[in-house]
Amino acid sequence: MSAYHASRRGAVCASPPYTGRVEQRSEVLFIGGRSGVGKSSVALELHEHLYAAQVKHGVIEGDNLDLAYPPPWEHNLAEKNLAAMWQNYRALGYRRLIYTNTVSVLQIEVLAAAMSDDPTVRAVVLRASDDTAAQRLEQRETATTLQLYLDKSRLRAAELEQQTPSWVWRVETDGKDVPTVAGEILELLGWT
Repeated sequence: MSAYHASRRGAVCASPPYTGRVEQRSEVLFIGGRSGVGKSSVALELHEHLYAAQVKHGVIEGDNLDLAYPPPWEHNLAEKNLAAMWQNYRALGYRRLIYTNTVSVLQIEVLAAAMSDDPTVRAVVLRASDDTAAQRLEQRETATTLQLYLDKSRLRAAELEQQTPSWVWRVETDGKDVPTVAGEILELLGWT
């Protein structure tokens, strides 16, 4: 896998060696962040903007790639499913992907490798205060699961704060609506 280097627009993989074939390189945006930060909503808003601008792209919700009981994490099911799905997108000519998952920004190398086409990588971690995340989770979760998600959200926020690579964009979501957050990311991304 190519080494990453920092740039104004996030991490960019080094150019692959010339193979004699001309092929458009894939681009991926990994969106991470604690529960309740708005990853899925922002991804859908980005999709709407890119759709309106007729920018060919796909959106994959990483949380759904290995949602099962018992959890199949030790079998790398999410990576295998991402590889299969991206292969299907590529076969149809897609070269841009928006991928959401709470900790995707901590698993960039593994996820990019699963795409198996040495994509140009950009990543953003969405941030929200405990109060903002709690308000959003209260609207989404049932009474049965609310406390579990609140606790997990606090733990993940601390983990992301400590472990997210320095080149990953940070976007605050407190006091902002979804279109505003998506607009900030689109500006950084430069896909339109």
